[in-house]
Amino acid sequence: MNVQSPTDWLILAISMAGAILVVEVVRRLLVRAGRKWRLARHLVEHCTWPAYAVGLVVAANLVFSPGMLGETVRLRELGGTIDRVLGLVTIACVTWLIIQANYALTDVILDRLVLVQGERNRRARRIMTQIGLVRRVAAVTIFVLAVGAMLFSFPQVRALGAGLLASAGIAGAIVGIAAQPTIGNMLAGLQLAFSDALRLDDVVVVNEEWGRIEELTLTYVVVRLWDERRMVLPVSYFTQNPFENWTRHGSRVLAVVFLRVDWSVPVDKLREELYRYIQENPLWDQKDWTLQVTDVLPNGLVELRALMSAADSPSAWDLKCDVREHLVSYVRENFPESLPRFRIETPETRAGVPWTGARPF
Repeated sequence: MNVQSPTDWLILAISMAGAILVVEVVRRLLVRAGRKWRLARHLVEHCTWPAYAVGLVVAANLVFSPGMLGETVRLRELGGTIDRVLGLVTIACVTWLIIQANYALTDVILDRLVLVQGERNRRARRIMTQIGLVRRVAAVTIFVLAVGAMLFSFPQVRALGAGLLASAGIAGAIVGIAAQPTIGNMLAGLQLAFSDALRLDDVVVVNEEWGRIEELTLTYVVVRLWDERRMVLPVSYFTQNPFENWTRHGSRVLAVVFLRVDWSVPVDKLREELYRYIQENPLWDQKDWTLQVTDVLPNGLVELRALMSAADSPSAWDLKCDVREHLVSYVRENFPESLPRFRIETPETRAGVPWTGARPF
């Protein structure tokens, strides 16, 4: 090959342009196929830019040679450095493409699981959690292997390989001690996912805060609280501390409303009104309901508990608020004498003298 020939640079430019053209043609075909083929749509979303990068660097790596810059020692050294950099960039871009293709493949499964409702929703959320963690583990593994391939592309690193392997036991112990919290969180994340103790979208109570599992990674868990705040906790927290999981065996949730009213309240009429109201409320799942007197309080009131079931936690919360508001209005409008009142005993009432309401001066 004629060194420093303009033809060589022209071939390099044509090769890189041809690579871009090939990737663009494949992208357009996948866009057209994506109307019916879900995988093609996700491949376009995730892999377009990594594919462009891989096409460019592979074409450049195949065509470029150190002699293209010149025959002097300095130019050949510069050419060798560029060639080595191209090799490293090729490994990085291929790694990027593989990771994004892995995400595209798993997104096809996740899309179908998101649509699952009803009784199978719990199993679908468990699989979604496991797939999310497994693909993160796969991405980390691929990244580590890529970094290793980059390092071993240097002759100096390969020469040190035997010495590094000989001291691997000591180095591994040091790294293990230093990374113990991180490794512990990663193992805890896998334990939670595959033991079915925690899943995405589970309803939990953590530190007396009610919320849903919004994100579950290898190192932390994000809980979306009822007021749209986010509580971020290490994964190991859920393996070392107790927490409430309201959707552990199903998505159905019981909504409970407490009323403290006077003893004169007609419980039977309130029970009938509750049943009439929830029958017309679309949030009730038509399964469980009851209204009971659960306690007699020291302050002279009685405690009523209205219990209703709902399909999921958001529905249960809204149903609970609706029922509470309706029962309060019903008691106020129909039985005002049953509103909460605190009774006191005076010497006159103790002696049997009727109270007139007049205040002595």
